Formats: sequence, structure tokens, C-alpha cells
Amino acid sequence: MNRKIHVRSGDTVTVLSGKDAGKKGKVVAVSPKEGKVIVEKINLVSKHIKPKKAGQQGGIIKAEGALYSSKVQLVCSKCGKSTRIAHRFDDKQKKQRVCKKCDAVI
Repeated sequence: MNRKIHVRSGDTVTVLSGKDAGKKGKVVAVSPKEGKVIVEKINLVSKHIKPKKAGQQGGIIKAEGALYSSKVQLVCSKCGKSTRIAHRFDDKQKKQRVCKKCDAVI
């Protein structure tokens, strides 16, 4: 079953809840099957890396963890506010995403 997520890769979003609430970031990856997104520099988790080859160093690195898509909201590029998305068709019957607050095409 295909699930639709309201944000795409490359969108700027605001985190609504959790330890990073209020922070803005860019969406790096979207996983519709899980309903999750990965946002740049948000929800950093520690990962333990094991050395794969002889001479390679292991250690602990920080990496972005996945967030549920319901915890993020799109930021309008024109007004700069976090907003819900409306849909509208243009002249060529192509669906566009529109800001609910300032009515600008996203």
C-alpha cells in the first residue's frame, strides 16, 4: 500500500514536538512506507561504528535519526511561516502545493 507524505526531499520543515521542537531543517530523505522523514541536523543520535577493515578506526558518530512525518510541518518559502498545504491546479491542469497562510505556490 502506498502512503502519501505531505513533505518531499529538499523541503524546509519545522519540528512540532519532541526534544528538537521549534527547530528548522531541510528534509534529506523520505520513507513513505514507514511514514518517516530524516531532517538535516535534527534528532541526532549516537551510532557505534565497528571497524570493517584492518587499520580502520571504529568509534561513536552522530547521525540523523528518522522522525514521523506528522511531527514536522512545511515552512513556506515566501512568508517564512510553518503552514499546512493546500492543493490547486494551474492552467495546464498540473497540481500545485499552495501555502494556506499567504496563498503562494510552494
